[in-house]
Amino acid sequence: MRKLLLFISIIALTSGCTIKYSFTGASIPPDAKTVFIADFKNMAPLVNPSLSNDLTEALKDKFVNQTSLKIGDENADLYFEGTITDYNTQPVAIKSGDIASQNRLTISVKVKFVNNKDPKANFDSNFSRYQDYDSQNSLSDVEDQLVSLIIEDLIDDIFTKSVVNW
Repeated sequence: MRKLLLFISIIALTSGCTIKYSFTGASIPPDAKTVFIADFKNMAPLVNPSLSNDLTEALKDKFVNQTSLKIGDENADLYFEGTITDYNTQPVAIKSGDIASQNRLTISVKVKFVNNKDPKANFDSNFSRYQDYDSQNSLSDVEDQLVSLIIEDLIDDIFTKSVVNW
């Protein structure tokens, strides 16, 4: 009889949870089924023509591949919109003779997140990431690789802030 009561208690406790978890550590309200990710607007003074699309698609891929959410319309349970606010390169390591030995590519974005199931999780935040590269390389030689790495870091930061509650 004790084992039966213990079993029933465990079932009752675990079925009453209000957060669903994934293997990525994401905690999403159980009634959230859809996510909408608006195209990121590129307002940076220096424009990389593919950055807006690459960033938008990477965020969609992250949610499709690491959660059970489906891409929805503007009335989705989770909603993202963003703006690329900066895209620049500058010297960071100067060696003798005022010559840069390292340059840094930085990408900054502003993201608005609306959780229609849990408004306390809403945010409007800035994210910025960078990658350094040897000044003997021109930006055009390393740009695609650097942008890819920076986008990956930015997407991880946005995903973590929006749905990972550590």
